[in-house]
Amino acid sequence: MTQKNVQLFVPSFDVDACLAEIRICLEKGWTGIGFKTVEFEQKFSDFISQPYCHFLNSNTNGIHLLLELLKKTRNWRDGDEVISTAMTFVSTNHSILHAGLEPVFADVDESLCVTAAEVEKKITARTRAVIFVAIGGNVGEMIKIAALCKVRGISLILDAAHSAGSRLNGKDLSAYADYSVFSFQAVKNLPTADSGLITVQTEAENQLVRQLSWCGINKDTYSRSQDGYKWLYSVDDVGYKYNGNSIMAAIAIVQLQSLDAGNARRRELAAMYADKLAGVGSLRFIAHANGEESSRHLIQFILEERNELIEYLDKNGVGTGVHYRSNTSYPMYAKNQTPNADRLSDKIISLPCHLKMEDGDVDYVVERIKSFYQH
Repeated sequence: MTQKNVQLFVPSFDVDACLAEIRICLEKGWTGIGFKTVEFEQKFSDFISQPYCHFLNSNTNGIHLLLELLKKTRNWRDGDEVISTAMTFVSTNHSILHAGLEPVFADVDESLCVTAAEVEKKITARTRAVIFVAIGGNVGEMIKIAALCKVRGISLILDAAHSAGSRLNGKDLSAYADYSVFSFQAVKNLPTADSGLITVQTEAENQLVRQLSWCGINKDTYSRSQDGYKWLYSVDDVGYKYNGNSIMAAIAIVQLQSLDAGNARRRELAAMYADKLAGVGSLRFIAHANGEESSRHLIQFILEERNELIEYLDKNGVGTGVHYRSNTSYPMYAKNQTPNADRLSDKIISLPCHLKMEDGDVDYVVERIKSFYQH
């Protein structure tokens, strides 16, 4: 078999349409906050059926911003606890530390999502929120966790970095959380270069989160430019520079149009892998609880010979990933005890999944995996 080069992630863009939207920004002379960011916020708000969406420069900063908002509006104290997961990119938990809060990890099951039982074990008098990471677009036990949070008076935050377009019972996953934070980083399902978006509940929160994301200024430049330039503004908080810009929003506007179709193709790829690798070696496919509605950002398997397979596939032109190394491996989180996440972290592999893959690429990866076990 002729060797191919099948990469793990390759972003896909409607290049001509993206350039046309960016050109509008350049011709107008407005590339920063406002203009296209406002347009995308409205389009994405309609797409997920959430009333308040704010476009930002990353998911990471969005989580930090949201936690700072909740500290300010709900009188949280430094050192209060946020229940999270070890099975995530470190930025989720770094954002908790940046907000002066304490990350407490609940353990996961083989979906790689935290479970309601494990979350409940970690709730204390200092618990203020739960961050549910919908890893790969998987909903896991989110419904049970949402019910638990409601009973206990705890905010549920959805880290939707992997779940743009992921649904459950026809509803966007954000419908089951109090707040959600999305990622539109380059290899995500709705790719730009790097950007994100946050949802909030009320007009008051919407106004405050916009202020905090723009250096604490009470009115952004675009708002002040409408109907004559209003130069006078107030700085009411020591805010951040987390706002998104119109170039990224212009790309996002285009990419949103193909999100559902792209996610459908990802589910096709996942089904092909699951079918063709059933019963091969020690491989166990990680199914998603919201199966036919998942964004399927990741196609993952659990296996015993993970490191050896990664090395073999690399030599045969197949890119793989590990999502994720348990965050307890890092010194700032080592005190957390998550035996299941730690065990699974040593056994999971992510296989190539992107919209430039052809069916033959899946066949190539599958044959290379079968060859590994034969040898």
